[in-house]
Amino acid sequence: MRSPVPDYLDEVRETCIAGGDEGELASYIPELAAADPDRLAIALCTIDGTVYAVGDAEHRFTIQSLSKPFAYALALADRGLDEVLEHVSVEPSGDAFNEISIDREGRPRNPMINIGAITTHALVGDAEATAEESTARVIAGLSAFAGRELEVDEAVYASERESADRNMALAYMVRAQGKLQDAPRAAVDGYTRQCSVLVDVRDLAVMAMTLASSGRNPVTGEQVVPAWVCRQVLSVMATCGMYDAAGDWMSNVGIPAKSGVSGGVLGALPGQVGIGVFSPRLDGFGNSVRGVRACERLSRDMGLHLMQAPEVASHVLYGVVDPDGDDDGMREITLQGTMHFAAAEVALRELERVPEDGRPVVVDLARVSSANDVGRRMLREGVRRLQLDGHDVRVQDPEGVLDD
Repeated sequence: MRSPVPDYLDEVRETCIAGGDEGELASYIPELAAADPDRLAIALCTIDGTVYAVGDAEHRFTIQSLSKPFAYALALADRGLDEVLEHVSVEPSGDAFNEISIDREGRPRNPMINIGAITTHALVGDAEATAEESTARVIAGLSAFAGRELEVDEAVYASERESADRNMALAYMVRAQGKLQDAPRAAVDGYTRQCSVLVDVRDLAVMAMTLASSGRNPVTGEQVVPAWVCRQVLSVMATCGMYDAAGDWMSNVGIPAKSGVSGGVLGALPGQVGIGVFSPRLDGFGNSVRGVRACERLSRDMGLHLMQAPEVASHVLYGVVDPDGDDDGMREITLQGTMHFAAAEVALRELERVPEDGRPVVVDLARVSSANDVGRRMLREGVRRLQLDGHDVRVQDPEGVLDD
């Protein structure tokens, strides 16, 4: 059987094309102004590393601002949250991506706008790293997120470096506030090189899924950054990733996302899917018109909105078998699904109903697919308390769900 997923993505792509060709190329960067405005590609990466891609999926383009979440992740992994927060805040700016936007402490408002991204770039690597070492670490890190070695488009790098006056002004502004570690020219050159890395939509989908998989690349299996880093990055993406359109995006699409002026959009929905879209025409916020359109459609059709919670907690009980009143047999409680707080709480309420009659109890976890730390702790405590009540408790856990 041929999977229907590519056919569905093709249908989404055709609908996005039929929706119109409004938007403009990023004319202020000469190399980007020469892009083919009609290209459109869409890719999805699943949690097991399966990638679906349609359209101009082989076409490579420069990553631009799509690199910002990943450089931020590397800075967090290398320096820790407290040190990074000393230099860059996490508040939405409400400003365009290239505005002078700093808080009362002199920090850039978030790492997703240019002034914050330049500052973040200089924080990658250890405290003694040179500007060149920070840039090398960023490019190697982007490659690890993508699962393959990425290259820099030297022509785009040279083109952007020649037109980097505004970014230079931003760098001097942050340097004057004492928040930029590198010299402004070195920081801007490194950041420009970061933005000139070449990717395709498959790369974007895998990179997004790595963030959505708690830092584990689903293709290579490499743990690129710690899980806590991904939680922090996705939180900032949700509130700041689409610049001053972030509120509309979160309301309509509901997926932590980032855009870039080359026409790319990536979305990372934790535990579910990584999305990559490319279409060069941009709206007034600097976001891809067709990229936004495609993500709106995917979110609506596939129920991907972050605030659309799956109904798992109410279905955690697969079955309960109580012995007859005169029977000395075992009581069996079978659970299913994913054990997080809400699901484990439902399970504990069922364990609470077990009468203190001393009869043996079987807790069957064979249908439980996974459990987080809180879910494991809650279930273990429930078993412990049944034992304290005098029950012989037998846990059937063939997949080791309760193991750390």
